[in-house]
Amino acid sequence: MTGEELHQLLLTKWGRSFDVQIRRVQNKVFLQVMWKYLEQASFPMTEAEYLDHLNTIANYINGLGGSAQVQRFIEQTRERPRLGKAVSIPIDLGERASEWLIEK
Repeated sequence: MTGEELHQLLLTKWGRSFDVQIRRVQNKVFLQVMWKYLEQASFPMTEAEYLDHLNTIANYINGLGGSAQVQRFIEQTRERPRLGKAVSIPIDLGERASEWLIEK
């Protein structure tokens, strides 16, 4: 998955260029689709910065082996990002979880 493909997924599903973040919660990793989006006047990134950010996130998703999971979830979910509520997409790391989740 590339940043452009991720952007197209977001646009196709929700019609907006939503911000995305990778979050680790306990021993799970999630891609969160945030409620802020590029088309808002108050969005903190330029279009170039946003596309660069999506490329970085897509590289993480690919590294985690979650691109198919993310695509399937976005296509099938009925959830929608709204103010104060992100859409959390779980990324199942499978047997590779120990490579990515180091206990502190």
